[in-house]
Amino acid sequence: MTSPSNASHTAWAATPERSNMLMLRIMTWISLRLGRSAGRVILHLIAAYFLLFAPASRRASRSYLQRALNRPATWRDVYRHFFSFAATIHDRIYLLNQRFDLFDIEIQGRAAIHEMIDSGSGAFLMGAHFGSFEVLRAIARQVPGLRVSMVMHEDNAVKINTMLAAINPAATTDIIGLGQIDSMLKVRERLDEGAVVGMLADRTLGEDSMLPVELLGSVAHLPIGPFRMAALLRRRVMFMTGVYLGGNRYRIHFEPLADFTHIATGQRGAMVDAAVRRYADLLDQHCHATPYNWFNFFDFWQVPVNKPPATS
Repeated sequence: MTSPSNASHTAWAATPERSNMLMLRIMTWISLRLGRSAGRVILHLIAAYFLLFAPASRRASRSYLQRALNRPATWRDVYRHFFSFAATIHDRIYLLNQRFDLFDIEIQGRAAIHEMIDSGSGAFLMGAHFGSFEVLRAIARQVPGLRVSMVMHEDNAVKINTMLAAINPAATTDIIGLGQIDSMLKVRERLDEGAVVGMLADRTLGEDSMLPVELLGSVAHLPIGPFRMAALLRRRVMFMTGVYLGGNRYRIHFEPLADFTHIATGQRGAMVDAAVRRYADLLDQHCHATPYNWFNFFDFWQVPVNKPPATS
């Protein structure tokens, strides 16, 4: 089986980081000492900066928004898109410092997540770079027994841990880095303990096979690795989004996506492909419903260069 790289999905990894740890610490100090309202004033400057001086991100935003809005994107649309992204990053500071009292958070699909926890067999929680995955922390008080471990590439795991230390040295996140010999064993251990294993399933670093799917009226290529892992470990998969609704409002949405618990070996490939397409359909629905929550600022629909797409 081949593993074609996808230029559109590796572009994000090659984009230079515009933020640095000093700026993050300054933002953290302003936000925690002066309050969320004062911190949000700075967000308008950040959004304006990207609007004026980040042409690649601006083009990617326009390209996506015209698909999600079904009309040409205006400068105001692009500005709102950048501001929404900055707002979710800013709110992460408060979520990591357990200031959940600052937010109005609605939960949809509560029964589905309770059923998954009560089963005790663990499950996968598939998200995307859409809205805020961090807001999931806020519902731990409302959903007893919910324990989440995140799976991500090793380099990203190091960056996340560094960011957490800068925001709140006491903040902890259970992160399992991919690329290690024992990565799959650690994932299985968390699942056997009844934990939920979270993954953002809309990007790859170019090392995963891709499946062409219909997304927002065009063909996009999504990695099959996250769903193949769930199939190999014979677990259920839940779709999750933490949608930013403006101000201090978020809506967390849970929905059953796939069930691999009783999968037959000969059915694995077809079921994995079906799960990826179902994931794309759900992502499509949320992009149309809350378009400014999409945070992939690169050409997501770019065709892989000289390499055919692979299936599972």
